Amino acid sequence: MTRSSFCLQRDTVLSEPAIEVRRKSQGKQIWAMEIKNRLVGMRELYQEWKDYDEDNPRSVMSRLAVVSGGSRGIGRAVSHLLAQRGHRVVLLSRNQEAARAAAESLPGEKHVGLNCDVSREEDVQRAFESIRKTCGTVGILVNAAGINRDTLLLRSKSEDVLAVLHTNLLGSMLTCRAALKSMLSHGGAIVNIGQCVYSASKAGLEGFTRSLAKEVASRNIRVNLVAPGFIHTDMTAGLEQADVARKIPLGRFGEAAEVAQAVYFLLESPYITGQVLLVDGGLQLAL
Repeated sequence: MTRSSFCLQRDTVLSEPAIEVRRKSQGKQIWAMEIKNRLVGMRELYQEWKDYDEDNPRSVMSRLAVVSGGSRGIGRAVSHLLAQRGHRVVLLSRNQEAARAAAESLPGEKHVGLNCDVSREEDVQRAFESIRKTCGTVGILVNAAGINRDTLLLRSKSEDVLAVLHTNLLGSMLTCRAALKSMLSHGGAIVNIGQCVYSASKAGLEGFTRSLAKEVASRNIRVNLVAPGFIHTDMTAGLEQADVARKIPLGRFGEAAEVAQAVYFLLESPYITGQVLLVDGGLQLAL
């Protein structure tokens, strides 16, 4: 076909039947676009319905949960309980293989284990950017990462003190800041975990928790702290448990799963924020 003949055909006045065919074709295209848009809207509405927290009608909370220190101890118990209750869980750990293995052991599918040292700002930023791109909006954050190097002040080393502060306090601050970027638009819940029996870093975490809870309450974001006592984990494995247990009113060490239940209670309680929940078998009563 020559260019001139194409121009003639292009400029030719269409007959009435041809106009009607074109009109019907355009109409079908318009309806197809309308149906597509409605289907997209229905899919988004269905996702919101799935994520809807009936106890908290002010928010459509994402069911995506991030647990730092999620590969072992209390963090792993929290991750397991969240997965059991239908949440998708992202576990953060300094050990990539441990994080991946822990994620694969959780009930359900699509859980993720990521390498992240929460005391390093660049690690936290990278991890949460990856979560945003591959998993979606974070609605829950549980900070279970922590280390314990308690000793007398005169025997302590500066590097040990800094390591504890960076992991237990700064690490929680960094992950909270990263998670808040997702939570500001949809609300959310944060639970920090700090031992009731050791260290200035955990006292700092209590103050930080209360301060942050006040700061973000108007955005429908709740922040609480769980303070466990002596719990059966790697961190307490070297203790003389029989001697310690005699000082605990309930007469025994707690289990990680019992702490996880307390964490989940706070995550699911829409009118509790800025609080410290002791899970210590009554230890504070004996001090």
